Amino acid sequence: MHSIACEKHNYAERERVSMSSQGKLIKLALPKGSLEKATFAFFERAGYKIRGQDRTYRPTINDDEIEIKILRPQEIPIFVADGDQDLGITGSDWIKETKADLRKVLDLEYGAVRLVMAVPKASASVPFSEFCRGYWKEGKKLRISTEYLNIASEYLTRLPFYKDYFGSKAPMQITPWWTKGENEQASIFLSFGATEAKPPEDADAIMDVVETGTTLDQNGLVPVETLLKSTAHLVANSDALKDPQKREKILDIMSVLRGVVEGSKKLHIFVNVRKENLQKLLEALPALKKPTVSELSDKDWYSVNTIIDKDYLIKAIPQLRKLSQGLVVHEPRQILPLEDTGLPEES
Repeated sequence: MHSIACEKHNYAERERVSMSSQGKLIKLALPKGSLEKATFAFFERAGYKIRGQDRTYRPTINDDEIEIKILRPQEIPIFVADGDQDLGITGSDWIKETKADLRKVLDLEYGAVRLVMAVPKASASVPFSEFCRGYWKEGKKLRISTEYLNIASEYLTRLPFYKDYFGSKAPMQITPWWTKGENEQASIFLSFGATEAKPPEDADAIMDVVETGTTLDQNGLVPVETLLKSTAHLVANSDALKDPQKREKILDIMSVLRGVVEGSKKLHIFVNVRKENLQKLLEALPALKKPTVSELSDKDWYSVNTIIDKDYLIKAIPQLRKLSQGLVVHEPRQILPLEDTGLPEES
């Protein structure tokens, strides 16, 4: 009876998922974990309303053509490449690690981290390449703990003296389920988290992502080399981009998300300026496009409405103070350059 009840439950769940997917044009995978909170905040700023993410891995969104599924960022490149998802958001570190055949269509510019090699503080006096050479010169096994098996393996084999010691032998990658590679002297162990806790008993060095490096420091480790910098990316399945309907919808989603990226870099300013100072002010303000200039009820005054780079405001203050009055500054939620899709060409 128990097995029959379970089967009925599973059937009902499959039916629910199937029915919820009907009419959906785009399957979108959003990341669980470290990128999760920032991703939902990003989508909210874009105007999307996502509901139920705290209770289910299939939340709803206020766009009837999009179906969302929450997945680990490590998995998303594979599912997108295989076509199980049309779009996904994941870190560029996982795109490189998985070597997934997909399209990176938009750098969302949040979730910035560095992938670093780190060693115990007592061993941080030499470059990491020399740290490795010291182990191999003495015939000792070098143990690296990381979630990034492929990146670590490629890094070690690119060291200029690796071939001198080991020829074409691949570093050994070790997981609970399988082991591959022939070179035990360069052993890379799959970490399931808390990577910084592994040295010195279980690893000689680690490869891990950091934001500030505080956690490494608290665990007696020092980053000695940065391998790459990673941010959240919107990625797409290549076949989905070839489907006319899906491509148009993907371009719509890209435009909205790109608007948030651009909006975070710009400021919307309004100033009032005397007629005799108008031209000087216009020449002093670099604008996204030509500024909007409106005549006020007092014919000797004009209102100028424009977009400037956020970093430029401090430089502009002296000129604005001399030439205008009544400065109002807004941080825009989005700036959408609709005439430019921003979709990269096929590489």
